[in-house]
Amino acid sequence: MTDIDEPALALARKVLDAQPFSRLLGATVTAFGDGGATLELAIREDLRQQNGFVHGGVLSYAADNAITFAAGTVLGPAVLTAGYSIDYVRPAADGTLRARADVLHAGRRQAVVRCELLTVDADGVETLCALAQGTVRSTNP
Repeated sequence: MTDIDEPALALARKVLDAQPFSRLLGATVTAFGDGGATLELAIREDLRQQNGFVHGGVLSYAADNAITFAAGTVLGPAVLTAGYSIDYVRPAADGTLRARADVLHAGRRQAVVRCELLTVDADGVETLCALAQGTVRSTNP
């Protein structure tokens, strides 16, 4: 994603804002286009599990949505996640959660997408906490 397509990014933000669960979590789309999408949310106390780390379900949500948004840049807006897997490599603790997804392969009706889930500290340093890969299908005939 080199150039920012402001109208496309604005539309992606509108679509995300139409999801009540995304509003509850406070997620935002920070990049969208050219086969990629980035979703971010502030790590808050109410998103943690009993050991103080971000709950795996929050990371899974972020991966699912980033994967689907990235696929939407190549397949169009009428898409659904067909499936995905996630591997947690390090606990997410503080800062901002960033889910950065890129299309690896796309056909006419299906895309395979990889997503890195990172925490970003106050200095902008990214730390990998999970990797996900998913398949997204167009719902258009």
